[in-house]
Amino acid sequence: MEQAPPDPERQLQPAPLEPLGSPDAGLGAAVGKEAEGAGEESSGVDTMTHNNFWLKKIEISVSEAEKRTGRNAMNMQETYTAYLIETRSVEHTDGQSVLTDSLWRRYSEFELLRSYLLVYYPHIVVPPLPEKRAEFVWHKLSADNMDPDFVERRRIGLENFLLRIASHPILCRDKIFYLFLTQEGNWKETVNETGFQLKADSRLKALNATFRVKNPDKRFTDLKHYSDELQSVISHLLRVRARVADRLYGVYKVHGNYGRVFSEWSAIEKEMGDGLQSAGHHMDVFRGYMCRYASSIDDILEDEEHYADQLKEYLFYAEALRAVCRKHELMQYDLEMAAQDLASKKQQCEELVTGTVRTFSLKGMTTKLFGQETPEQREARIKVLEEQINEGEQQLKSKNLEGREFVKNAWADIERFKEQKNRDLKEALISYAVMQISMCKKGIQVWTNAKECFSKM
Repeated sequence: MEQAPPDPERQLQPAPLEPLGSPDAGLGAAVGKEAEGAGEESSGVDTMTHNNFWLKKIEISVSEAEKRTGRNAMNMQETYTAYLIETRSVEHTDGQSVLTDSLWRRYSEFELLRSYLLVYYPHIVVPPLPEKRAEFVWHKLSADNMDPDFVERRRIGLENFLLRIASHPILCRDKIFYLFLTQEGNWKETVNETGFQLKADSRLKALNATFRVKNPDKRFTDLKHYSDELQSVISHLLRVRARVADRLYGVYKVHGNYGRVFSEWSAIEKEMGDGLQSAGHHMDVFRGYMCRYASSIDDILEDEEHYADQLKEYLFYAEALRAVCRKHELMQYDLEMAAQDLASKKQQCEELVTGTVRTFSLKGMTTKLFGQETPEQREARIKVLEEQINEGEQQLKSKNLEGREFVKNAWADIERFKEQKNRDLKEALISYAVMQISMCKKGIQVWTNAKECFSKM
């Protein structure tokens, strides 16, 4: 007797995962499989280096930024910024000088590298790139992406992006990343040969999966909500900081007027007689203090921009978290569609075997209008359906295993990311608070000196 088709809702429930110990517990086991998988999917281009530990022996830096002009793909002249990437061996042999390799890359090439990593490592929270155009700026900062100060901050951000990849236990082993650092010519062609663009999920498909998936994993749903809230909180914090910078800049610059006003005041105190010269001298000293105090805000706010850039990195990390969640939704949606298709085929097979139609179908109406199929036709259809059912069961099993492996590896990397985030943000916020304390101490010292000037008048 034919068994009833399994309930697809029940079949789709993910198997409970064993709790992960250390953040890298799942990653260590996944490294070997990831190397094999990436190599198989690369259309003849090996995506993993043979020497898995080469990155431990070199230093990476983005040392310079250079403004250039050239022609783009449309044969139109454009101005862009190129960045000098230097890699240097940290090993010294027989006292010989350390060799340094260098090459130039455009920002668009950094974008191409990250796009490739997103496709081939969908379970990893891929480090974000620094902003292409300035955001959350205050009035003194230029929003021009060719502004020297902005280019310098982006240079630092691009170096940090490379160091993030280099410190990742899986991404650091990718051969395309290695070639990005070492192969200046034909690197783009090498990336395109991997065929990663064809493997990229379309935005429409991802949006469709988001709204149609029936059994989303609560952990990934919560993670998506967290990434939205993280982005909202950091955005608000950066806006507040920009407003404070505007006001603080004005307050400091206005302090420069104190010295001038007090010096003018001392000049009209005719009754002071011999004390006038002394008073004027001390007022000039006070004016010097105030001018230095007013000019110090430029350096202070320049330092603040580096802390703001650290916050912006995690603002952009929020989108990297959502990318992992979207990939999981797509896999879950594909799994549900496969289970639904399998259940439908099993029901059709059961109806053919028993001769009963449980639901309305076009086939049922056709049978009523034109008569029953011959036994040979029915047997042929049953045989085809049985083959499709066997194939569907194998596909469903494969998708289940693939989904569970994705969840295991993704959650291991998410735990690694959380530790990194907590460590980095703690360090950045403490450093920012120390800088604010130092700034306040300078203000106290300026007014302490001013008080001494007043007491000597």
